[in-house]
Amino acid sequence: MKQPIDVSAKPLTPLPARQPASHKGDFGRVLIIGGSRNYSGAVALAGMAALRSGAGLVTLAVPDSIQATVAGHEPSMMTYRLPEDDAGQIGIGAAKALESACIQATAIAIGPGLGRGPAIRQLVHWLYTTTPQPVVVDADGLNALAEVPEDLFEPAGPRILTPHPGEFARLSHATPPPGTEDSARIHAAVAFAANNPAGRILVVLKGHHTVITDGKQYAVNPTGNPGMATGGSGDVLTGILAAMRCQDLSPLEAARMAVHVHGLAGDLAAAELGEISMIASDLIRFLPAAFRSVHRSF
Repeated sequence: MKQPIDVSAKPLTPLPARQPASHKGDFGRVLIIGGSRNYSGAVALAGMAALRSGAGLVTLAVPDSIQATVAGHEPSMMTYRLPEDDAGQIGIGAAKALESACIQATAIAIGPGLGRGPAIRQLVHWLYTTTPQPVVVDADGLNALAEVPEDLFEPAGPRILTPHPGEFARLSHATPPPGTEDSARIHAAVAFAANNPAGRILVVLKGHHTVITDGKQYAVNPTGNPGMATGGSGDVLTGILAAMRCQDLSPLEAARMAVHVHGLAGDLAAAELGEISMIASDLIRFLPAAFRSVHRSF
């Protein structure tokens, strides 16, 4: 493997300027698949973050019984009912129900609040191995991939995997997980992404100094703070990543922008609220200011 290139010091690539005659279709259609009876908030956080990150249209595909709950979080989001099992998770037959929605999507995310089980594994495997659109995989989506690893490095299209160290250890079968040192985390993430020589797998290894890599280049993110160590923060990042993949940026630059803005929103929230009291929805509230700050830097 060639020595990966550190692009951390390279300036972020600005988002394209919005033209006066733009319409919502110009900024992409995000489809987020997730949610379950016990975890309806996760997919809603991801959807609201995608909207605040500039996606033109956001649709949440969720189990039938939580559709109304999820839709009630934000009227700007569309919802799509999926079959569910007795546990209130997405059930058998969801792949067939999602075929049309996936074709129409510019970028897809799967994982927030998804739950675990055979039907979930089947759905994640189908999406990962057959869908050509960019797919962000987080949370229980990553756990499903770890349980069916044979096709992990042969995706049907660009994939962004967003593990925390424990999820990364399950995906890579590494014991123990990568340490806290940047060098160890960089090495582990780069080596994992490089298993797909075509560069279709991009790893966002979350934590203090999140590592972003496609196996050929990598960046270490400088933004963020301990107040972001709260439930739902990763779901917000998933939504931002999906929205950035709808913009005219390379996969690596889209991920760098998403992770940077996510951390910057956390820094702005901490400056006003303090780290102790921060919750995930605060990150969404501060996303507009974070994007304005990044825009002013260009």
